[in-house]
Amino acid sequence: MKRVVVAVICLGFLSFSACKNEKQTEKTDIKQEEIEKPMEIDDGRISLNLNPMQKNHQLSNMRSHLEAVQQITLLLSQEKYDEASTLAYEKLGSTTEMRLMCASFGDKGFETMGIEFHKSADVMSEVFKEKNKDKALQALSNTLNYCVSCHATYKQ
Repeated sequence: MKRVVVAVICLGFLSFSACKNEKQTEKTDIKQEEIEKPMEIDDGRISLNLNPMQKNHQLSNMRSHLEAVQQITLLLSQEKYDEASTLAYEKLGSTTEMRLMCASFGDKGFETMGIEFHKSADVMSEVFKEKNKDKALQALSNTLNYCVSCHATYKQ
C-alpha cells in the first residue's frame, strides 16, 4: 500500500513538473514571437505603408530635422540669428529636394502637411533675420507645431 501511495505521489509530481515545463516553453515561445514580429498597434494614426528602405530613409530625414531644430535652438540662445537663419533654410526650408521628398510618399495629406512645415521654416528663417528673440522663438514654435501635428497624424 505504501508503495502505491509513493508511486502515485511520484507520478503526480512528474506530471506536474512536465506540465509546468510545457507552460514555461509556451511562454518562452510567445515572448520569442513577440520579439521577432512586434505586434502592430492601431493608435489611430494613418500609416504611410513604407517599405523598409523608405522607413530607414524617412527616419534619417526626421533625425536630421530634429538635429537642425536642436542646433537652431542653441544658436538662438547664443543670439547668432544669421547662422540660425541660414541653418533653418538649408536644413528645413522648402527646397526643391524637400518638396520632392514630401511628394514621394503617395499620400496627399502627408505631402501638404510636409510642404507647409517646410514653408514655415522659410518664414522662420526670415524672422530670425530680425534678431528679435521673442519673435524668433514664436516662429520656431510655429514650425514645431507642424512636427507635432504630423507625428500625431501619421506613422510609418
